[in-house]
Amino acid sequence: MAATQKWIPAMIAFALLLMCGLMAMFPAESWHAGVRGLSIWWDVLFPSLFPFLVLSELLLGFGIVHFLGTMLNPLMRPLFRVPGSGGFVFAVSCASGYPTGAKLTAQLYEQKLVTREEGERLVSFTTSSDPIFMIGAVSVGFFHNAAIAPVLVIAHYASAFIVGVLMRFHGSSGTIPSAPASDAHLLSSGERQKNRVARAIRAMHEARLADGRPLGELLRQAVASSLRLIIIVGGLVVFFSVIMELLVQTGALGQLYRFTEHLLQLAGLPSAVSHSLVGGLFEVTLGAKEAGAAGSAVPLPYKVAAAAFVLSWGGLSVHAQIMSVLSHTPLRYGPFLLARVIHALIAPVLVLLLWSPITGSLTQSVFHPSGVISGQSAYRADWSLILFSGIGVLAGMILFMLCISFMCSRFLPRRIER
Repeated sequence: MAATQKWIPAMIAFALLLMCGLMAMFPAESWHAGVRGLSIWWDVLFPSLFPFLVLSELLLGFGIVHFLGTMLNPLMRPLFRVPGSGGFVFAVSCASGYPTGAKLTAQLYEQKLVTREEGERLVSFTTSSDPIFMIGAVSVGFFHNAAIAPVLVIAHYASAFIVGVLMRFHGSSGTIPSAPASDAHLLSSGERQKNRVARAIRAMHEARLADGRPLGELLRQAVASSLRLIIIVGGLVVFFSVIMELLVQTGALGQLYRFTEHLLQLAGLPSAVSHSLVGGLFEVTLGAKEAGAAGSAVPLPYKVAAAAFVLSWGGLSVHAQIMSVLSHTPLRYGPFLLARVIHALIAPVLVLLLWSPITGSLTQSVFHPSGVISGQSAYRADWSLILFSGIGVLAGMILFMLCISFMCSRFLPRRIER
């Protein structure tokens, strides 16, 4: 073990030197790849992520996470073995995409609202793509077919939910503490609901008092923190875009394409989606774009399934983003990696299972919205559209989970085994 740890830094240093040499051999290609990565960051990631990063910071500062934590505890505890505050992370992550879930989980850990194992469970199923990217960039921009959006979105989030349920078995077992003694005399479910609302409001107020920052300072720190994270995300996207180009230039990617095609043929699947799977292994946007361009010879359900695989895996670029966010916490990367593999395997299966019930008589008719000439231009939408669409998803997710939480608290006992 010690010998292995001794060689790892040397191998990393050798790989970095090799990459520097390849960049010197292919300067023009490396530059163009960097520009492409920067364009993806500016046109896709910055407008979709930054408003929600700031918004989530403000909501944390105002104690909303404590309010939702109390309200959603009857839902999140029995299903996912995480505190109710994990519902806030799940809702914001669904609205804004990765790596927001990891960032909020790290903040919950720093505030001692989750343990290490709870944080690892939470990150495992709150790392997902945002619906605006899946609809605007993938469905309309890459596939030119808006009708595939429902099956893609449903399969992606349903598989994330399944991953959360499966990952509840990660870590040690135990029981949830019983309800406070002040609730013991409450007999009716309506009275318990009123008491929960009162406790949620009190928890939010106490959290706001404990934070103590004025609005101006809270906003300044939220913008500064969000800018730091979004710049890290952009740097990683550019970095992996250059790596992908260097692999193409050296022919290493071609070998990986052929190996993947062989595996797909053995599994009885279309080998033409190999470019999507290999590209998505490194970068999610590239993999999704390759899925849409797989060719008419590949049935549309298989192309959408390949896109679902890429979106659920996230690409090594997203994995690097998550690792950078969690680097200052003891949360481990291993459980997250396992969850990404499970998510990437379940999502394509759900696409194929849900294809006929959801799409019905969908054909490979091409949808060409006005002004769309590429996936990049399709996603270059009005900032207000992105913001308000995402807020709608966020509000809908929170309201839905609150309703389910009320139902859980009505029909489930207050003491629930984890």
